[in-house]
Amino acid sequence: MKDPTTDNAGNTGNPADARASLEALRTEIAKAVVGQDSAVTGLVVALLCRGHVLLEGVPGVAKTLLVRALASALELDTKRVQFTPDLMPSDVTGSLVYDTRTAEFSFQPGPVFTNLLLADEINRTPPKTQSSLLEAMEERQVTVDGVPRLLPDPFLVAATQNPVEYEGTYPLPEAQLDRFLLKLTIPLPSRQDEIAVLTRHAEGFNPRDLRAAGVRPVAGPADLEAARAAVAKTNVSPEITAYVVDICRATRESPSLTLGVSPRGATALLATARAWAWLTGRDYVIPDDVKALALPTLRHRVQLRPEAEMEGVTADSVINAILAHVPVPR
Repeated sequence: MKDPTTDNAGNTGNPADARASLEALRTEIAKAVVGQDSAVTGLVVALLCRGHVLLEGVPGVAKTLLVRALASALELDTKRVQFTPDLMPSDVTGSLVYDTRTAEFSFQPGPVFTNLLLADEINRTPPKTQSSLLEAMEERQVTVDGVPRLLPDPFLVAATQNPVEYEGTYPLPEAQLDRFLLKLTIPLPSRQDEIAVLTRHAEGFNPRDLRAAGVRPVAGPADLEAARAAVAKTNVSPEITAYVVDICRATRESPSLTLGVSPRGATALLATARAWAWLTGRDYVIPDDVKALALPTLRHRVQLRPEAEMEGVTADSVINAILAHVPVPR
């Protein structure tokens, strides 16, 4: 008889085993995706913090494949929605369908009822449909006809957007951007990584068949639950808390920004730093943990002044300058 505390990947949910299993994700996902270790880590951090991720990169850098490989390696259900201008909110959340046999309406769940929802090119759909995700992302439920319906746990939205093609798009408003825990930039691969990608395809790699590529479940929901409990116990000193606050307050005073980081953003930075500290094998947070997660946690929560943008200033450069000037606790 199977131990109820053991998932289908054979993991017991012990914190030490959970860390080892989550670390093994990089190796497993690398069987399908080359050279995206930082993005894999960001997605794992988001799962540990019960947050969501915005993936930004040009077409063809394996954003979709990355999410699918993560779902396979974590033994989680995943669904993909291609966001288009004619997509309706009910196409995402689900709707009431009339059953002629019973003469009653029944709820037909939409693709949002999954563990990992890939919202592909989220900025190509109008704000009304974009906002249909807000309740799901924040409350982890969907309300249809006044009835709230809980989403499965874990639940993560991985939304993608193209940074170079803006024609026919609807930029995400600040309120929705703030709902994403992390914004991860997916760069073009290095020359060596690109050679490795082409070599794999020449040898018969099929990105639509991850099983054939050798991707196997190495972690599961039990590991995530144990890891979340361990992250919640990761110690944060008053000095680290003050350091996070000072960084976020400095963004509100930057002459290059019209919008700085809100208290929600400060809470997010503290949460991601704790998750990163635990993943690296510590039960306490150090300033380097905060610095490591500052860019992906804060870059989408600030807004540049038009004149600064014209001068080539970026959100990343502003945050890096703030990190260089805010005193680091000893």
